[in-house]
Amino acid sequence: MTNLVPPVESAENAGANRRRWLLGAVASAATLGGAALAWRRYQPQTLAPSAEATLWQLEFPGLDGGVFRMASMQGRPVLLNFWATWCPPCVEELPLLSSFYRENSAKGWQVLGLAVDQMEPVKRFLARSPVTFPVALAGLPGVELGKSLGNVSGGLPFTVVLGSDGRVAHRKIGKVSPDDLRAWAALK
Repeated sequence: MTNLVPPVESAENAGANRRRWLLGAVASAATLGGAALAWRRYQPQTLAPSAEATLWQLEFPGLDGGVFRMASMQGRPVLLNFWATWCPPCVEELPLLSSFYRENSAKGWQVLGLAVDQMEPVKRFLARSPVTFPVALAGLPGVELGKSLGNVSGGLPFTVVLGSDGRVAHRKIGKVSPDDLRAWAALK
């Protein structure tokens, strides 16, 4: 006669099995979450039409006391860089952005630095380390603008490349590289 009753598991084995099952479930959830994040990151992201239209209507305080109007840049490619004086990678990439502007402005490229900072620290910083491109003050609302342009984490530096058509062509969170700038220079 065959015994149809399963063997009784020891408490030690039952605990080990539960831990293995729990560890497997956590690992599976982490893998699925990472895959979803990677999938989302590499999907084309576009602004809602109203967000693109709104971008070109924005005005920012200029460092000279005037107003910088985004509409003045419409119709040509734009490299829009969000930065702050207290952000080391932001400060490190500014000379690269200045070179990009010097080399490509004759080809129609524009660069705008939007400082997510306060007026006085930005003025002091740029007096010591000038740049060749215009800088305007976005302040804390610049973080929200960056989020609307695809920087959901609000991290700095954040660079957005807009084509001549006014649409977002590229985004980069983190310091730009010479390779990024060479690739972007080929865009129109």
